[in-house]
Amino acid sequence: MSITVSDRAASRINEIRSEQHLSEDAKLRVGVVSGGCSGLTYDLNFDTEAEQSSAEDQEFEDNGIKLVVDMRSFLYLSGTELDYTEGLKGQGFYFDNPNATRTCSCGESFSV
Repeated sequence: MSITVSDRAASRINEIRSEQHLSEDAKLRVGVVSGGCSGLTYDLNFDTEAEQSSAEDQEFEDNGIKLVVDMRSFLYLSGTELDYTEGLKGQGFYFDNPNATRTCSCGESFSV
């Protein structure tokens, strides 16, 4: 299984890439780090051309977005869809993660 990107998320990622004057070759690094009230937190950053991916990284492309995920994070994120929402509770990226057994009320962290 891979990580997928919704149309809204792809559009917002391209906007951010443009705002930050990043090359279209800049990949979106998706990861999981320790933290948050549920134990694990999502992490998003762009890998620029100067950065080298590890041989253990998994690479995907969905909806025109190139994604890079380290192997440890991939174990938590396999099958996840990255989405983007704008609403009364604010705007931001949202992870629809089928592996998460519990999430905090703000949606910022999760556990498996």
